[in-house]
Amino acid sequence: MNIKPLADRVLVLPAPAEEKIGGIIIPDTAKEKPLRGTIKAAGKGTKDEEMLLKVGDEVLYGKYSGTEIELDGTKYLMMRQSDVLAVIEK
Repeated sequence: MNIKPLADRVLVLPAPAEEKIGGIIIPDTAKEKPLRGTIKAAGKGTKDEEMLLKVGDEVLYGKYSGTEIELDGTKYLMMRQSDVLAVIEK
């Protein structure tokens, strides 16, 4: 399925939550929501604000940012560009 965000929205694939810390296995109910992910699709921006993010960017976002969407069994987050806190440069 192809999805194209509108205006200043981006589609983010969250990084997987950590399974282990030290030697302790964390149960699903105790895993923290990841706060980083990869941009999979981006809109074109608005007339007042250009789109600074692009597909493939690894980003950090707020804990309660975005709306969860499930496509083909994969969970994504749809959020505004302003909800993204930073781009991780490698």
